[in-house]
Amino acid sequence: MPVRVAPGRWPLLGHTPALVRRPVQFTAGLREHGDVVKLFLGPLQTYFLTNPELIHRVLVTDGSSFGSGIMFRKFRPYAGNGLALSDGPFHRRQRRLMLPAFGQQHLRRYAEIWVRATTALAESWRPGEVRQIDADMQALAMTNVGEALFGTELGEEAIREARRSIPLVIQLGMYRVLSPGFVEKLPLPFNRRFDQATARMKAVVHGLLASRDPDTDHGDLLSTLLLARDADTGERMTREQVHDEVMTLLTAGTETTALILAWTCHELGRNPGMAERVRAEVDQVLGGRPATFDDLPALACTGQVVNEVLRMYSLWILMRRTEQEIDLGPVRLRPGDEVMFSPLALHTDPRYWDHPDVFDPDRWATDRVKSLPPGVFLPFGNGIRQCIGHLFARAEVVIGVATIFARWRLAPAGPVRVRYTTIAYPRGMPMTVHPRE
Repeated sequence: MPVRVAPGRWPLLGHTPALVRRPVQFTAGLREHGDVVKLFLGPLQTYFLTNPELIHRVLVTDGSSFGSGIMFRKFRPYAGNGLALSDGPFHRRQRRLMLPAFGQQHLRRYAEIWVRATTALAESWRPGEVRQIDADMQALAMTNVGEALFGTELGEEAIREARRSIPLVIQLGMYRVLSPGFVEKLPLPFNRRFDQATARMKAVVHGLLASRDPDTDHGDLLSTLLLARDADTGERMTREQVHDEVMTLLTAGTETTALILAWTCHELGRNPGMAERVRAEVDQVLGGRPATFDDLPALACTGQVVNEVLRMYSLWILMRRTEQEIDLGPVRLRPGDEVMFSPLALHTDPRYWDHPDVFDPDRWATDRVKSLPPGVFLPFGNGIRQCIGHLFARAEVVIGVATIFARWRLAPAGPVRVRYTTIAYPRGMPMTVHPRE
């Protein structure tokens, strides 16, 4: 059966206008046109996958046959050859060197940072105050990652630059991904803003690295990177490699986590009954003491809430690049072919989820969800390129929610509009904080 071209293709621009104007609706609708659909980013032909079995093959079963894809290469001016962007033996080496920093021993120590920072934020709120929760969660995530990465709080200037520049880089970088290749070479305003934001973030990271003795263990993630040695060669990462990994971790570890935290507060504010269940669980499990990493299994209801937020507000697009010839469903892919899929479209596909537009954390305790096929739920990707910090991020969110809702009840204070780049961004999230009843 021939692979169909998705409707809405423009001359020269391909499907870019549809992807920019109606990103979520457009990619969700592609399932109606087959398991594999041809999609054009300008003149570049890609294969969009809607079948979770095929996506699982790309990520896991045949994961070694696929590289990072053009989506990640467009961010190379920003993050160099960091873990999310690198491929092949170098990627495997870097992942092996970095993985110990995300083991349970380190996560237990990071959890103490998260509790301390979240408690300080919660104690700074006042009853009846209206907070921009998305901004609060971004600042919190910056503090959490800064202390975990560098063993100290990021300076005010570094936090200000990161909060200004990281969302710009992600948004403008996605414009580059979806546009014809020649667009990024034009002297357009969004290209200049991307380059300026990149330069500001590089300056922040260079400043953080400049004062660090690479031979001294400060007990933080940066020391783990600087001191790690390849088991085969005994070599350490170069300063440039450490810089690229810090850029990657600082970006992924703040932006995604901040948004998950914010959307969780938003949904619990809109669903006070579920918020009460979370508070009751927190009271029962913690009894007024701070949360620890070892409490996570017992915070089951809170974990289900976070899973549901990850389902509803997940990554919009991921891409991979074929490294060797391979049959995938109805197509034979050649080296260099680009493959796309949408975790968000999978997470809201009515073929797999009952009432997918409804916030329902209880679905995570049902047999239907437990029996979902592989490839249907991908909040952090999967396989050899799964986000290395996925346990870090999920634990940080659960502990953050438990700490906040043990003290406060949050209520929406205005409408929340959404825009999509790689993930759902709220355009402001005003919420009123009330003491627990």
